[in-house]
Amino acid sequence: MNKSQFVSDVIIQQGILPLYFNQDEEVSIEILKSVYASGIKAVEYTNRGEAALKNFKKLIEIRNNEMPGLLLGIGTVKNLEQSLDFINIGADFLVSPGFVKEIADYAVKNDIFYAPGCMTPSEIIAAENAGIRFIKLFPGNILGVEFMSTIKDVFPKLKFMPTGGVDTTKESIQSWFNAGVSAVGMGSKLISKKAMELKDYDAIKTDTKTVLELIQAIKNN
Repeated sequence: MNKSQFVSDVIIQQGILPLYFNQDEEVSIEILKSVYASGIKAVEYTNRGEAALKNFKKLIEIRNNEMPGLLLGIGTVKNLEQSLDFINIGADFLVSPGFVKEIADYAVKNDIFYAPGCMTPSEIIAAENAGIRFIKLFPGNILGVEFMSTIKDVFPKLKFMPTGGVDTTKESIQSWFNAGVSAVGMGSKLISKKAMELKDYDAIKTDTKTVLELIQAIKNN
């Protein structure tokens, strides 16, 4: 199986892609350990701020030593240069807030999983024509569940993951899966600013485990 397909399968299997960023290296490490301990096998670290590359390098090192089977990707890459900075230090996959053709072309050619953010049918078509098979619907709170339901039949070969606006409640998650998504991206609704500030890693672990189990129950129905 190719690399990109493997990443896609792992994200779809767990049904969620947790994503976060913290300026502090130590906090970033502890959060990663917490979500891994909850059963997560793929995490997106967000490229936000000066410390992102340095922190990511450290996360990869710790992942390699202590977290077998964990895929660690980088989000919010906006050009190929940024993407390569992270690929070169071990990023397993790429996610961006919009569709970037140069990233898509590189990812497809090199068998790297890339989920571009798309908000319109035109952007989704451009991504599909570039060879992309997994779309991040962004921002999910603006697009909403009905958008997903409406476009799903137009793109039968694509997988979709809304990011932004997905709550940790059963109602919110179920409504998205009923509309046809393959996974949900979850940032601050899951790994809250408050939990980060308080360094409440147990809460992050417990909340992530709860959502993971909730998604498995929804998918198995």
